[in-house]
Amino acid sequence: MTTDHGLNVSRETLERLEAFVKLVEKWTVKINLISKASIPHIWDRHIRDSVQIFDIAPACAHWLDLGSGGGFPGIVVAIIAVEQSPDTKFTLVESDQRKSAFLRGAIRELSLNGVVRSERIEALAPQNADVISARALSDLDALMGFASRHMAPTGTAIFPKGENWQKEHAAAQERWSYRCEAITSITNPAAAVLRIEDIRRV
Repeated sequence: MTTDHGLNVSRETLERLEAFVKLVEKWTVKINLISKASIPHIWDRHIRDSVQIFDIAPACAHWLDLGSGGGFPGIVVAIIAVEQSPDTKFTLVESDQRKSAFLRGAIRELSLNGVVRSERIEALAPQNADVISARALSDLDALMGFASRHMAPTGTAIFPKGENWQKEHAAAQERWSYRCEAITSITNPAAAVLRIEDIRRV
């Protein structure tokens, strides 16, 4: 019996997400895409957590996902976009070659509108992206540096953060000026998804 896993998506999108989960489970045996302990909780801890990032982001032409790793949120948001925003192009940045191979395979098998760049974020040519996302990559101060390099002047950064997000926010404000909306995470009421715009170095 098919379940919607608490997601308000079409049957076609759900089938793509289920196919992606199978790919993650298969590859995680070989490389550390997600912790093996989190595999039984993959829908709540990884899929739903990534879907909310798409829901918070504005419509855009170019979405840049930094440190894409196991495809969270990069592959998940690209899956949602197949129906909801088919013209959006996704660029996934991942320096680890094995994880990059996994991401390319997922894009190909799931027919997604995306490319993978196997480079370090700081060495990548500026991307001028409309939306930038990064999940479990670095602290907010470092993410601001990446965003200031790769985000369009009118762009939006979407950064999910854990229970210490307010400390990271305070630390980042010592070096950066920006507008920030903190949205309570649907998977952890103590965590937040930060929607950030107008980034400038202090």
